Amino acid sequence: MEEHDYDAIIIGGGHNGLVCAAYLAKAGKKVCVLERRHVLGGAATTEELWPGYKISTAAYVLSLMPSDIIDSLKLKQNGLEILPRVPSSFTPLLDNRSLILGADMVRNQEEISRFSKTDAERYPAYEALLERIADAIEPAIQMAAPDIIPMGHFWRQMGVTKRMRDARKLFTLFKSAISLGHDVPDAIRFLTGAATPILDRWFETDALKATLATDAIIGAFMPPSSPGSAYVLLHHVMGDAGGARGVWGYVRGGMGGLASALKKTCLDLGVDIKRESPVGKIFVIGGEARAVELKDGTVINARQIASSVDANHTFLHFVDRKELPVLFAQEVEKIDYSSASAKINLVLSEPPRFTAFPTGGRIGECHMGTMHISPDVRYIEQAYHDALMGHPSDEPVLEMTLPTSIDKTLVPEGSGHHVMNIFVQYAPYELRDGTWDDKREWFGDLCTQEIEQYAPGFRNSIIHREVLAPPDIEARYGLTGGNIFQGAMLPHQLFSFRPVAGWADHTTPIKNLFLCGAASHPGGGVMGICGRNAAAEMLRF
Repeated sequence: MEEHDYDAIIIGGGHNGLVCAAYLAKAGKKVCVLERRHVLGGAATTEELWPGYKISTAAYVLSLMPSDIIDSLKLKQNGLEILPRVPSSFTPLLDNRSLILGADMVRNQEEISRFSKTDAERYPAYEALLERIADAIEPAIQMAAPDIIPMGHFWRQMGVTKRMRDARKLFTLFKSAISLGHDVPDAIRFLTGAATPILDRWFETDALKATLATDAIIGAFMPPSSPGSAYVLLHHVMGDAGGARGVWGYVRGGMGGLASALKKTCLDLGVDIKRESPVGKIFVIGGEARAVELKDGTVINARQIASSVDANHTFLHFVDRKELPVLFAQEVEKIDYSSASAKINLVLSEPPRFTAFPTGGRIGECHMGTMHISPDVRYIEQAYHDALMGHPSDEPVLEMTLPTSIDKTLVPEGSGHHVMNIFVQYAPYELRDGTWDDKREWFGDLCTQEIEQYAPGFRNSIIHREVLAPPDIEARYGLTGGNIFQGAMLPHQLFSFRPVAGWADHTTPIKNLFLCGAASHPGGGVMGICGRNAAAEMLRF
């Protein structure tokens, strides 16, 4: 057995794992990153599925990563280039009307006024409210969550220093809540309530409500009428990686451009990165994590170990169950990983020819942001109910992006081709009839047929296609249940309850074993905050 000694081992070379490694290395620690696949980035990666075509196979846009992480890790100097999407969304309708939204509020109001002058007048106030709430909750996201639930000494022994630190965090959050003033009731509704009743109170236009509601269901197996869905609406105005608050962008060269920049930063800081090094076991001796064993038998020792993979894999596969408190293991087993998201990656001979926004086969502003196939909230609800019964939605909700509308480096020079990424809701992990091996390509055809209604000829423009059902996402990226957030983003699995109540500060019942991925607070999304906050906690020990 070959042995290596490090201050810290990071399991998983996704963006959070690389961010965590970089911050530890900046603090002078000797760090090793272990990635089971041949590519870095986790679900935020670029792969050449077909010769000459660079595909963001899972995650496809960037916004939530704070500029301070980008700046402090010198990601732009190391090659990260973010291309803002302007406008940000396009929703075509079958009656040949359409709705375009972006960062230009005057343009937004003009677009909305074609449906409702009342809604156009109210939209700036709605956006301003979301921004005020996002500003207020930002401190809660930018730090490790406090453990505020009185679980008792049988659950976790907490020292005075830990309790004082959590009390200071709570006071910070209390001051943020005070700053909301009369917006507190609205903030509570957004943080815990359902998206549909909120949107119904604000607006009357179906297309507008449906466009906004898709933000509430992304990656979740729930409809916009479900409590907890409204929180994700706030992601629409959070993050500034695109150059301004709420502006989302493409990464030049695909999402793997972020991983490439993080890799360069890590290597510059002396981090060892080992690809194709799947972990088989975490050694625990006397209640303390001491080493990892790779599946090839290699043992690597470290003073600390941080896992950026989900809690299910970390605690129920890598760790011998007898090393965990019984109640903790039982709570980990109860984590909700339900998912109904599929991903379709395409190469097209031309951009979609939307009848609601003719461009003559050329790139137009309708192609630059997210193209939504979801004409109203009822459509979304029906798609959810199809999946609830174990059937892929007959009329799925589609979020389509065409990064080649801005970034020509993704396709062979002069080809005139385009890359399209489609995020699909809802596609249940388990099917009532048949298996995904039977249904995968049929479902891809179904989604193509749906787009064809809005963009005739779309089917004939497809050159290459890959369909990833939830089990495929699970197998390729190591995401339990195919859940892209490493656990559903529901109120009972956020903040002080993530991954489980009493262990929200990235530590675990095993000494020197930490969580640094989306399984920990603040959860999913390409933001890197989980990794940065975990590194800060690890440096306390």
